[in-house]
Amino acid sequence: MACKNLIGGEWRGSDDVMEVRFPYDGSLVGAVSMASGTDMDDAMAAAVAGFEQTRALPSYRRSEILENIGRLLRERFDEVVEAMILEGGKNRKTAVGETTRALETLKVSAEEARRIGGEVFSIDWTAAGVNRQGFTRRSPIGAVLGITPFNYPVNLACHKIGPAIAAGNSIIIKPAEKTPLSSVILAEIVLESGYPPQAFSMLNAWGPDTEMMALDPRVAMISFTGSAAVGWMLKSKAGQKKVTLELGGNAGVIVHSDADLADAAGQAAAGGFANAGQNCISVQRLLIQRDVFEDFADLFVDEVKALKMGDPRDPEVDIGPMISERDAERAEAWVREAQKAGASLLYGGEREGTMFPPMVMTETAPDMRVNCEEVFAPVVTLSAYDAWDEAVAMVNDSPYGLQAGVFTNDVKRIMEAWERIDVGGLQVNGVSTFRVDHMPYGGIKASGYGREGIKYAIEDMTDLKLMVLNLG
Repeated sequence: MACKNLIGGEWRGSDDVMEVRFPYDGSLVGAVSMASGTDMDDAMAAAVAGFEQTRALPSYRRSEILENIGRLLRERFDEVVEAMILEGGKNRKTAVGETTRALETLKVSAEEARRIGGEVFSIDWTAAGVNRQGFTRRSPIGAVLGITPFNYPVNLACHKIGPAIAAGNSIIIKPAEKTPLSSVILAEIVLESGYPPQAFSMLNAWGPDTEMMALDPRVAMISFTGSAAVGWMLKSKAGQKKVTLELGGNAGVIVHSDADLADAAGQAAAGGFANAGQNCISVQRLLIQRDVFEDFADLFVDEVKALKMGDPRDPEVDIGPMISERDAERAEAWVREAQKAGASLLYGGEREGTMFPPMVMTETAPDMRVNCEEVFAPVVTLSAYDAWDEAVAMVNDSPYGLQAGVFTNDVKRIMEAWERIDVGGLQVNGVSTFRVDHMPYGGIKASGYGREGIKYAIEDMTDLKLMVLNLG
């Protein structure tokens, strides 16, 4: 039986059913009903009505509800992990890590729900402001549409649900078509948490149909995580509504000659191939100072060779399948294209269906797609540089600007990198893939607009209101 959609507290099925298959072997693992236009219309109407209830909830109650969601998720921890493995091919280590992080996201959201405050400030900086006092507060914005991706379907949904509830908004979650099952479990949890039922909906829907909700004036804000092409398209059509975009990247990581090469190689291998490279802050471009290039390359390849590839249900596996054979074929084509243009493969193998082995490439050019676009696959390129300025320029030679990493022990270089590298987040003696869930996370350039991290998402999901009191 197909899983249903949750629409303002009501579970609804449909005749339009999508099968969900295990990317590792193609076996059928479930099915979901796809929402109709009527379902989406009803979800938006429910969100508007639900907002009148959520905006009145005191902060302690919003915090309690988020604590309830965390408790219920903890009780269903193993079930969520299994769902992510089967629907998305995520290896068990990563699925456990993601669910653990989702619990942390909800915990921080519960804490931040009690911290939403304002400011008291003086108006009398000019003569016109004498005898007046200023006050600000943050007010919930209304119905939020959260559109989530396949690669981290639970934690990234919590990055939308958590701050929306903390702020007092209603929310509609639209999961990725490829990974709907874990979102059904999450919807069951939210429904049980005590949040007003009208204020939460979860709809599995085809991408083109979702545009109807995104552009509807009843939706006050779109919080989108996904591809740059879709995200910027939605923003261009959104009109007056708020839009935050967490999009892609092709992260560069600099390894200078004074770095701990073994540490950098270990971190880069983990950061480049986690989740089969399907991570918007995955290490894609390693830029190595020429004096240590050969030594680092040897260390890095050894680390990559130690990664185990196979059935993601195996607790020892590091690299499972890509989300679909089509995505694996596309990544393979980019690698072969680069080889034909002169690139070399330091380490790699042959694709088998969705199983795409880790690829380590060198002698690549900046205009090759494995460098200049987001590969979103287990592919990492190594390039040599001579001077630090050259390395900084190489990182910046990208339409993206999400996160980057630098390995060096020189404080001057570190501070210069922070100032000059055009990204939303810089990791020092760490790889671009590092993220904890309360930090301000997001990009510049083609990588997005706005910030996640619960405190910062709450700011985006609220309006700042001013009151000036005349005491004269």
